[in-house]
Amino acid sequence: MPELRNASIPGVRVVAPRETQAGEHRVAITPETAAKLIAAGLDVAVESGAGVAAGYPDPQYAEAGAVVEAETTALWSGAGAVLKVQAPSLAEVGLLSPAALLISFLQPATQGEIVEALAKRQVTAFSLELLPRLSRAQSMDALSSQASLAGYKAVLMAAMRLGKYFPMLMSAAGTIAPSRVLVLGAGVAGLQAIATARRLGAVVEAYDVRPAVKEEVQSLGARFVELPVELPVEAAAGQGGYAGEQSEEFQARLRELLGERIAAADVVITTAAIPGRRAPLLVSREMVAGMRPGSVIVDLAADTGGNCELTRADEVVEADGVFIDGTANVPSTIAHHASQLYARNVLNLFMHLWQEGEVRLDFEDEITRGSCVTHAGQIVNERAKQLMGVPA
Repeated sequence: MPELRNASIPGVRVVAPRETQAGEHRVAITPETAAKLIAAGLDVAVESGAGVAAGYPDPQYAEAGAVVEAETTALWSGAGAVLKVQAPSLAEVGLLSPAALLISFLQPATQGEIVEALAKRQVTAFSLELLPRLSRAQSMDALSSQASLAGYKAVLMAAMRLGKYFPMLMSAAGTIAPSRVLVLGAGVAGLQAIATARRLGAVVEAYDVRPAVKEEVQSLGARFVELPVELPVEAAAGQGGYAGEQSEEFQARLRELLGERIAAADVVITTAAIPGRRAPLLVSREMVAGMRPGSVIVDLAADTGGNCELTRADEVVEADGVFIDGTANVPSTIAHHASQLYARNVLNLFMHLWQEGEVRLDFEDEITRGSCVTHAGQIVNERAKQLMGVPA
């Protein structure tokens, strides 16, 4: 790893451009966080229209004291720090001032060309996916804040498509049994999906390769599915609290054992993801065929290949009467609150770096070192290099 020398970036102008990726409605600075940045002595500018899709029109930024910039080139070229949701495009990288600071989801596993361009441009870039899982970094944890929203919305998406009532209904015409929901993966998204489905009155069960989450699942009123299959401890734990990558042999055995539970479910919500890797395959074509017509699968891993064999990103597929919803970037469908939480995460990371009127890069600090991807013309993050396939 290159030697990292502590550095400072004096007084900066903090900007939030309009997101250009299709389907991305979030914004990295809200009027609330703009006001807090300004209170800290920073100049803040937001590209005109950047927050409109999230319910934050330009006048709200102006009222908070931010400059609303109509000219994209002027916004980027005058930025000391750029706060974004998605990684910048190559064209946007070219607009950045050398030595500028960038905070966003960089996705080095799929955006290697962008990361290399940022290094060549001498940009100091931070990727929120790589933020260390530390208690003092929880307020900066954008992966968790966005996953929680995705878990909530996934249940609503399933309820809207399922032609059944979620809770038990007792009426003069007879009793309707509650719907059965199976959640695969009990991380942040899975636990929020469990809680939401329970609030709607469904009978919920969940499975995760990590036995340690059993009590959390049960505390939400769901049944934890226990299967007679053992996973190596290191694979179950993974990195940073996520489930690790499993062998194809294990995944095949898991699918075999889960088949009965999936067939009994009206709704299956899959949330299994491994940062920087293809999502594990949990639901095969044959398992979908075994489900009752009208059943629904919502695949929250559609962005990274899907947990279901039939998932297609940003499409709803019907197979054997079963609907597989592969909506990608689900947090963006709740753009207002997703932006509110994300902007606070980004603000907290930026203020961690902002000290006494300047950005101070203390590479002895685990948060700074762990989330910084490019600095001084180099890719400095070993995890990012692994994801990109760059030799150490």
